[in-house]
Amino acid sequence: MSAPELSVVVPVHNEADSIGPLLNEIRQALAGIVPFEIVVVDDKSADDSVARLAACAASMPELRFICHARQAGQSTALRTGVQFARAPLVATLDGDGQNDPVDIPALLARHREAADRRSLLITGQRVQRRDGFITRASSRIANAARRFLLRDGTPDTGCGLKVFGRDLFLALPYFDHMHRFLPALVLRAGGRVLSVPVSHRPRTKGRSHYGIHNRLWAGIVDVLGMAWLMRRSRLADAFEHQVKRDR
Repeated sequence: MSAPELSVVVPVHNEADSIGPLLNEIRQALAGIVPFEIVVVDDKSADDSVARLAACAASMPELRFICHARQAGQSTALRTGVQFARAPLVATLDGDGQNDPVDIPALLARHREAADRRSLLITGQRVQRRDGFITRASSRIANAARRFLLRDGTPDTGCGLKVFGRDLFLALPYFDHMHRFLPALVLRAGGRVLSVPVSHRPRTKGRSHYGIHNRLWAGIVDVLGMAWLMRRSRLADAFEHQVKRDR
């Protein structure tokens, strides 16, 4: 394949039943819009995810899949995918099928029309969550704490649908669960964040990997650490001093 303009990065863990239909939807959503590749990172799944990916790759020239030797979490899988991405622009979405790939072109268009795209993050805002009560309640509390402490101005930082420059992402500090704080990290680096309304679908296959323990309590602990990181940020405009040299 020729070099793509967009890399769609999808981290997965135990999503054997979801991954095939999701990959087909991504191809349909982007066909004829932009040269793209799909980079799936399997985070040491215990089900048939790898076998399903291998079967898909046989008929999908756009698909590349990377396997972790041990489970490392969603943030690490996301970072692995961006590292392996060949395009300068990256779109991300979750592997459970709840993000609708048909929304990617809208995020891509917003990024393309911006005057300065190098430090811009476009993030989806789920206008109607289709999760269970516990997931929605845990997320609501953690998001309220995040907004109060970080002041990132982003209504839905947890949406998996995002578009950003590869170089921008790789320049951000890396830590476990960083994917939840991408807007704040981009702002900390002097960048801009724009939110675009997107749809959200109920999970129809598999089961959620998040609950009260790793969404609410872990999220509150993480946001305290992120608040410390934001307070330690110092940005300065810099220029190279021009010196007249003797010839």
